Amino acid sequence: MPEASTRPQDAALGTGLGRVLLLVYGVFALSASARALVQITTKFGEAPLAYLLSAFAGLVYISATVGLAIGGARGRMIALISCSIELIGVLAVGILTTADAGDFPDDTVWSHFGSGYGYVPLVLPFIGLWWIWRHRPRA
Repeated sequence: MPEASTRPQDAALGTGLGRVLLLVYGVFALSASARALVQITTKFGEAPLAYLLSAFAGLVYISATVGLAIGGARGRMIALISCSIELIGVLAVGILTTADAGDFPDDTVWSHFGSGYGYVPLVLPFIGLWWIWRHRPRA
């Protein structure tokens, strides 16, 4: 007799769209983290703020991926906090890099609202937050 799944019903792994969302978050977690690692280890002195922001973005993407994947109350809270931080980050960094690029001699994942990544970093937190809201537990 097969064992019943212990994964919460709101885990993003349960549907096709959720799997795509997890894939995109996973790719961004890997790419932002790898980019930051290379930048920090090879040319940190050139743009430390930008490189540290890329590392921070990588951590946010990792935590959002984990939260969406595990679901349940704890997973939803992790994902909600991560997606909210991501949205605030991409908006703040986007505004700062557009208004005054002098503080950012090199781009981050969130520079110019994620233009270097096809604006996916700008759209992704909205989709993530929608996913969390749409799959919230019903009373």
